[in-house]
Amino acid sequence: MTEAEKAARKRLLAMKQELEALSEMSEGARATVELDQQSVGRLSRMDALQGQAMAQASERQRKTDLVRIEAALKRIDDGDYGYCLECGEEIAAKRLEIDPAAALCIACAN
Repeated sequence: MTEAEKAARKRLLAMKQELEALSEMSEGARATVELDQQSVGRLSRMDALQGQAMAQASERQRKTDLVRIEAALKRIDDGDYGYCLECGEEIAAKRLEIDPAAALCIACAN
């Protein structure tokens, strides 16, 4: 494993840990909104439902990012990290610095 792959693995694991922590923290915000006529008026309930929808959308994005991270870690283990899944060309180092989970080169990503 090269130094670049070791650094990428370290960043990917840190990103994974952060996403998992955020997911755990936002669990309450994604929970079902309770109907309590005495403490929550119509507008407050609408705000709560909107907050819930936003938290659920964020969770979907986190899950997508976790799948990308897991795939990148597998590519590192398999020795395929840094190569485009589409064309097989090497992915630019700067691109991998910005997004270590990138699976496509710039040309194939566009």
